[in-house]
Formats: sequence, C-alpha cells, structure tokens
Amino acid sequence: MTRYLKIAALAIAAMALLAVCGTFGASYYYTSQYGQGCASCHEMVNYVTVVHGSPHRTTNCMDCHEASLGTKLRHIRVHLFGTVPEAIRLRGKDVVAMVPGCKNCHQHEYASWHAGPHSATYQQILANPVQNTKQHLMNDCFRCHGMHFDGAIGEIVQPLNAQGPWRLMRPELADQPAIPCQACHQVHSQGAQEARPASRISVAGEPVENSLAFFDRRDRIHFTAASLAVPQLHDGAREVRMNQDPRQALCYQCHAPRNPEATTAAAENHWGSQVGSGDDRTPMGVHEGLSCISCHAGHNMNARASCKNCHPQMSNCGLDVEKMDTTYASGASKHNIHWVKCADCHQHGVPKMKTIQPVKAGL
Repeated sequence: MTRYLKIAALAIAAMALLAVCGTFGASYYYTSQYGQGCASCHEMVNYVTVVHGSPHRTTNCMDCHEASLGTKLRHIRVHLFGTVPEAIRLRGKDVVAMVPGCKNCHQHEYASWHAGPHSATYQQILANPVQNTKQHLMNDCFRCHGMHFDGAIGEIVQPLNAQGPWRLMRPELADQPAIPCQACHQVHSQGAQEARPASRISVAGEPVENSLAFFDRRDRIHFTAASLAVPQLHDGAREVRMNQDPRQALCYQCHAPRNPEATTAAAENHWGSQVGSGDDRTPMGVHEGLSCISCHAGHNMNARASCKNCHPQMSNCGLDVEKMDTTYASGASKHNIHWVKCADCHQHGVPKMKTIQPVKAGL
C-alpha cells in the first residue's frame, strides 16, 4: 500500500512539475513570438490575428494580460476538458488587472486619467451617499460605472434603498477603478503602428483614434466611436446645432439626454430629446456647436485651461475668464460653461455688432 502511495505521490509531483514548467515555458514562447504561441489554441486565432494588425502589434500578450500560474492552468483546463465559449470574453477582474499594463506604456495618459473623475473607484461611485439618496441603485448604473463587473447591483452593494448606509459586498473592489481604460478603449483594434504625434491632436486634426470604443456590457463587445451616432437634441422645438466630431459620440453613451417626460410639452409635441436633460451637457448659448473635446482634455476631463485657447486672459469687461464661476456642478453658477448666454453678462442688453465699412481703393 505504501508503495502505491509513493508512486501516486511521484506521479502527482511529476504532473505538477510538468504543469509549472509547461506554463512558464509557454510564457517564454508566447513572449518571443508576440502571441503566436497563443494562436496554437484554435479559439485564440482570431484574437491574435486582430492584434497583429493593431497599433499593439509589437506588444506581447502578457504585457497586457494577467498571466499567473492559476490563470494559465485554468486556460489549459478549459481548453482540454471544458466547453470553450463561442466568443472569449475577459472577466471583470481581468480587465482591472490590465490597467497597470496600460500605465507601463501610456504613462502620461494614465497620469491624466488617474487625476481626473474617470478614475473614480467602486467605493466612490456606488457607495456615494449624496448620489444614492437622490437615485436608487439599479443594474443600469453599470452601463457607465462598472460595466465590466460580472453580476447584478445587489451582488456588489447593499442595501438597495435611499436610506443606507451603503456598503460594498465585494470589499476587494473598493479601491478598484469603476471606469478602467477598456471602458473607452479597445486594445485589439485595427490601425497603424502607435507613434507619438508631432503635435497635439486638435478637433481639426485626426477625427477618431483607432482604439476609441465604448464597451457595452449587455453585448459584452466594444463599439468603435466612428460607428456611434451623435444625437440630435432640441431646445424646446428648436434643433440645437450639434458638433459632429465623432469622438464625442463616445461621451454621449454616458452623458446622455433622456426622452421627454410624458406630461411635458416636449413629449406632447414630439420635439425629441431635450438638451440638458438627464446627464446631458451639450453646449448651449455662446458655446453652442462646440465639441466636448474642444474644451475637455481627453483623459482627465479638465476644461479650465481651455478657456484661454479662445478668450484673452482678460475680457473686454475686465473679467478673467479662467476665474469666473463656470462650473456645471452647482446650480448657482452664474456662468455655467455649458449654457452661458450673452445676456447672462450683458444684463442691460447685448451690444449690437459693429459693422466695419470696407476701405475704398485709392483712398
């Protein structure tokens, strides 16, 4: 009996050694072949093919994807004995684990994102007492905050009421970003080799970065910014002038208007979605027609420094535009940057534009 136990122990040890050596040996092979070794599993062929035509074509799979021993063994088990899914999808924790990998190459972009509101954690978003007392938590919250979470709202935060106090049922997610890089970027996207631009990309420059794409948690796929539509909004019956910069179509997936309420004039007259409803922040007044990207920096959303791009530091009436109360967050703001009108400053009437007479030739 003892002999059989020894043989069994040796067999288990040999299998464990083979698994460890095999997985780490595979890691070396994958790294040296830019993921070509991953394609030896037929279910990965399409993904490897796409990434080889993407801006990340010279990036190794394991530079982005978490590759612990447990993960490798799980992949082997599913490949050999499990039911391989028709389409392979990353788990929520896999997506979060990729964020440090993005930082390794995109350090400036990561720093901007980390300093801005889109780096908010699950704790800050889903256990926020100010927000939760105003609106009940529901699964639709995950459409914008935590779209990669695999589960329902009740599995991550309790209680689901407006009284609280609220606590996360998954404390390990408390400090994890609710809007990671892959919420707005698709790593496996067709495009030219990544290169640092010679100058800052403006609204008039490259219209859409290849990786810009919104992750839809219902279908669990990315939709490229170029394939998304900029909505047509209304101010009452009037159609608002909409900037067609396709990059901002991504913004509208979360900062979206609502359909008119049933009892409103907009609904009765079929005027369409109204500007400023829901979480919409489409510019009105003097800024109507501007793109979101005209003012907001791409990753940290900071807009304060953008004023000087169009305005002199001191306006004609002696006000520093960069020190005016232009915030959207407060309803008491006198110069909400999104909807400020000429009459908000010119309360005694907007001066008429002066007509400059053309100079006649010979005079």
